[in-house]
Amino acid sequence: MPATSSSVGSGAAGAAVFADSDSRKYRYFDPRGKRASHYEDMTVDVQPDPERYLIQDWIIAFPNGEGAYDKSATKALSSNWHAFRAPDQEWERTHYQRQSKIESLIQGVISNARKFGVHRKFDKTWCKVLQNQLGAWKHAEFGLGTSLMQAQRYGYTQMINNATLTNSSYKLRLAQDITLYLAEIGLDIDGWDDSAGKKTWLEDSMWQGTREFIETIMGAEDYLEQYFAINVVFEPLVGELFRSGFMVQVAAANGDSITPPVISAAEADYERNLANTIDLMDLLIRDEVHAAHNKKLFSGWLKKYEALADKAATGLQPVWSQPHSKPISFSDVQEAARERFGKIKGELGL
Repeated sequence: MPATSSSVGSGAAGAAVFADSDSRKYRYFDPRGKRASHYEDMTVDVQPDPERYLIQDWIIAFPNGEGAYDKSATKALSSNWHAFRAPDQEWERTHYQRQSKIESLIQGVISNARKFGVHRKFDKTWCKVLQNQLGAWKHAEFGLGTSLMQAQRYGYTQMINNATLTNSSYKLRLAQDITLYLAEIGLDIDGWDDSAGKKTWLEDSMWQGTREFIETIMGAEDYLEQYFAINVVFEPLVGELFRSGFMVQVAAANGDSITPPVISAAEADYERNLANTIDLMDLLIRDEVHAAHNKKLFSGWLKKYEALADKAATGLQPVWSQPHSKPISFSDVQEAARERFGKIKGELGL
């Protein structure tokens, strides 16, 4: 590993040898490829670390002397937290661009659908499903987004924080999309109740397992536990189960061509979030010093949250019986979800 100013005890010019120290590129890190990507230039070593170049200790600290970031914020251990690179290589500019494109697409779909009265083809019972069940689901997405927003504060590097924060942004965007979508189509549907979704979320027995899962994640104090629980366990066993396994697949059979494009963006979001999560967790599981510790830790998290996910999914089973047209059964969707979950566990060797 190249020497840093911290390891040589001096911040003077030429005291340390680092990547590009013999050139005028002024890059302090080793890129993953032959050349640094724009993503790496914008994220690597942006967040200060006294173990890398800050011989004066933290630039910003709390009144009690503790630094701005603390490795003890997670029970996971790493020989080099700075080794992580998010596969989606998303940073501020690219994130805003992608979010903007998605919002433009969704608003275009909703506006055109309302213009041509597509809602008139909705099965009447399906309207109630959208009002109550999709209205409840937005609270789950909001809870996940809030958890990840809190979690990103404690990530030890900018790369980890970026991946966690963009994940949070995706969840909060979806919660907002669903809220606005239901409010807009509700203007065209007689008897629509905007408050029904919240009431269903808080009071309907079908949703209490999902609420328990979300609130358990929100109460977790380990930021990587939150990130792991959401993307490795909740999303495949509950999130995709409801979004793709119910809303997307059942909507068209009940005359609804609007909901699938509104929801489907979330599945593309999850593919990116899952790839980032697997890369980070795999890095920790294969750590040259702490591999055994991390694998045992993740196995414990897996056992804890898988039980909660099974309870949440089972509780949602009656939702599949509510629409008039039922093109797919809950058992088929759950089987696919368990298979997907098994592949994720296999990739991590858990």
